[in-house]
Amino acid sequence: MPVSVPPGILYLFQNLPSLIIPPAIVAGLGQIIRNHTNLYISTWILVFACVLSLPATFAMKVLYKDWKDENDAAAHNAFLPPRVPDSLPAGLGLLRSALDSFKNGYPGEQFEGFYAQLGSHFMNFRILYEDRFFTTEPDHIKAILATQFESFEKGPVFQHQMKGLLGAGVFNSDGEMWKFHRAMTRPFFSKDRISHFDIFDRHATDALNQLKQRLREGYPVDIQDLASRFTMDSATEFLFSKDVQSLAAGIPYPHYSHLASASEAVNHPANRFARAFDDAQRCLSLRTRRGIHWPLSEFWQDRVKQNMVVINEFIDPILAAAVQRKREAAAEQEDVEMKGKSEGEVLENESLLDHLINYTDDENVLRDETLNILLAGRDTTTNSITYALYMLSKHPDVLQKLRQEVLEKVGESRRPTFEDMKDMKYLRAVINETLRLYPAVPFNIRSSNQPVVLPGKNGSPPRYIPARTKVGYSVFLMHRRHDLWGPDADKFDPDRFLDDRVKTYITPNPFIFLPFNAGPRICLGQQFAYHETSFFLIRLLQQFTNLKHVPEAQPTSSLPPPEWKLASGTKGTDDFRIKSYLTMSAMGGCWLSMEEADTN
Repeated sequence: MPVSVPPGILYLFQNLPSLIIPPAIVAGLGQIIRNHTNLYISTWILVFACVLSLPATFAMKVLYKDWKDENDAAAHNAFLPPRVPDSLPAGLGLLRSALDSFKNGYPGEQFEGFYAQLGSHFMNFRILYEDRFFTTEPDHIKAILATQFESFEKGPVFQHQMKGLLGAGVFNSDGEMWKFHRAMTRPFFSKDRISHFDIFDRHATDALNQLKQRLREGYPVDIQDLASRFTMDSATEFLFSKDVQSLAAGIPYPHYSHLASASEAVNHPANRFARAFDDAQRCLSLRTRRGIHWPLSEFWQDRVKQNMVVINEFIDPILAAAVQRKREAAAEQEDVEMKGKSEGEVLENESLLDHLINYTDDENVLRDETLNILLAGRDTTTNSITYALYMLSKHPDVLQKLRQEVLEKVGESRRPTFEDMKDMKYLRAVINETLRLYPAVPFNIRSSNQPVVLPGKNGSPPRYIPARTKVGYSVFLMHRRHDLWGPDADKFDPDRFLDDRVKTYITPNPFIFLPFNAGPRICLGQQFAYHETSFFLIRLLQQFTNLKHVPEAQPTSSLPPPEWKLASGTKGTDDFRIKSYLTMSAMGGCWLSMEEADTN
């Protein structure tokens, strides 16, 4: 087993030259002066000069970079984005603010004040002398994701931060490795494959039966947990040919029940995986906020690695099952058919993992891709289902209208088809409005691999991005901008995707709505997610009505502070806090009650 070097030690070793060279140069010059001139330099002065050389060299580097970036921007007839001011040196105040907001605040709220202060939706959020550009401008995001795609990448800094969980999977790779993962994945999200709903139906039936049973016991249900199990089992069966049976663990009871901490449920493999996966994402999110110096906060122990023990225990049986299927196929000489197929061709009953394992037996590649797909297949659709049902519980008029469409188009018991979903305009509008206000991936980041000039806004000069600069963007904040969506941008109103507001706002500028990203890295599972979310909502609304949120079932730590009720927008109306890691989720779950529909 290879020796694991603590992150902090590795960080110091990698930065050793910059720590040694300046004092060495000063010491060397001191000795030359002593030996070849009559000038005497005392030892303590030489020591002081050696120590002083470190901050002096660093300051010169920072000043030189600032000067160079300003001149390069001017050479392109552009300007750098305005820098967010900080009362403390080195951006320490901004770092403290970012970490506090992550723990106690509402997603992105600190940027709202910066917009008003700077008069710009594009800014430099510099922390510890590391430039971090940030934008919510549709034209800038369009350039990053599409029109100037080749100028941006995930980049080595982001990949280093995420490697502990995502490895070199599709969400953490660039270049040929990204193209490889993309090519492997694309065939499994074709219309034919994602339009067969047997898997969805089987797991939705199990989930809704458990929902009925818990409600009949007199308890509300954490719909986020239920949706997570439904999407986990559906995704693993669809993509890996192995249902991990997370629904078999049962759904949790609210915190006030004596059954809430039943040890058997807590220690179920699927539940242990979910907790470890969630904590690993939390650690990664903290790394992105701490920037390139994150190893100093995990000096002696990689906190993601602790969770990977549990995660790998869950993933390894999925990989082992795929390897076993390949061996069985070879033993039965079915691999003759495999060898005869054209490169990239996918067999009818072949899963994504089965397909991938024919091209590589590298366990790291297989494990990385499995985890990346699980992140996409489980967390993102769970978010959509959870917040859609939460919004329906808060908007009974929308619930009534949507349920009426379900009953008119599908009926009380029939399984929905692809054609049904295609015809259900209001359902799609409800899902889109949910994704607008609560996108599954609220914040994202790229890194420039060359100098970039972004278009100016409303006649303002273009903006310049130096090479190797982080550029973050937020669809969560962009989707809520009043100047892009109208004065009611903070309100949940599915009709905005059906009435004249489509022509007013979305049609002229389609990049204001990007729940699945855009460009070459657009989410391949977009239609799969729409279908899975639609299927679950239809099945639930066929059987249930009168959805209500139950605040007393929320864990105390998940409740917003009372002063938030005075805030504008959804911060003032949300009944639980949002957890924004790599993906968005409801802190403490989303506890709902509902009534079984009268089908007589």
